[in-house]
Amino acid sequence: MMRFDVLTLFPEMFKPIKTSIIGRAIEANKIELNLVNIRDFSKDKHKKVDDTPYGGGAGMVIKPDVVYDAYKSLENKDRNPVIYLSPQGSALNQKKVKELSKYNHLILLCGHYEGIDQRVIDEIVDEEISIGDYVLTGGEIPAMVLIDSVSRYIDGVLKDESIKEESFSNGLLEYPQYTRPEVFLGRKVPEVLLSGHHENIQKWRKQQAILNTKTKRKDLLENYQIEQMSK
Repeated sequence: MMRFDVLTLFPEMFKPIKTSIIGRAIEANKIELNLVNIRDFSKDKHKKVDDTPYGGGAGMVIKPDVVYDAYKSLENKDRNPVIYLSPQGSALNQKKVKELSKYNHLILLCGHYEGIDQRVIDEIVDEEISIGDYVLTGGEIPAMVLIDSVSRYIDGVLKDESIKEESFSNGLLEYPQYTRPEVFLGRKVPEVLLSGHHENIQKWRKQQAILNTKTKRKDLLENYQIEQMSK
C-alpha cells in the first residue's frame, strides 16, 4: 500500500481525486490519502497562516512555524521523503513517477500565495518537484497530478498491461486506439486490428507508436533511438 500525507491549506480541493480509479484504489486499501490542514496549526485566533515578506514585495508568505508543526504532527520517524510542489522544482516525468512509486509513503507539501518561508523548506523538504514551467495559485493541483501518476504504478491499482503499453512507458508515445463501431463518419478501423493476427497487430502498433512520436514529440524519438543503439 502507498500512503500519501498531504500538507495543505485547502484539503477540500482533493475531493475530485477520490473518484474513479484512484477512488476505488483508496476504497480497496491500495492507497491511503491523509490530508493535513496546515491552518489547524495556526496559533492565531483567526487561524491566520501567512504574513508580509521581509524586504517588502507583493503577496503574502506562509509562516514557517505552522508548516513545521503540521509536519511534526505526522511523526515521520522513518524519514519518508518530503516533496514540495513548486514551479522551481525538477520536472515531473515518467522516470521520476516510477522512482517515487517504489516508496510506500510520501509526504507532499503544497505551497500557496507567494510561497513558504525558506527556512522550513530547508529544514524538512527533500525534493522540489514541478509539473511544468508555469505558475499556479497553489500546490494542490500539482499534488493531485503526482498522486494520480504515482498511484498507477501501485500493485492492484491498474492491470500490468495498461502500464506497459501506455505513452512514455517504453520511451515512445502510445499507438492509436480504436473501438466499436467499426465505421464512424466514414472512417474505418485499420484492417490489421480486425485480423486476429497478434504478431501483425504488435508490429503495426510499434510502427504507429514510432510514427506518433515522430509527429508529436521528435525529442522523445531521438532519445528512444539513442537508447536502442546503446543496447
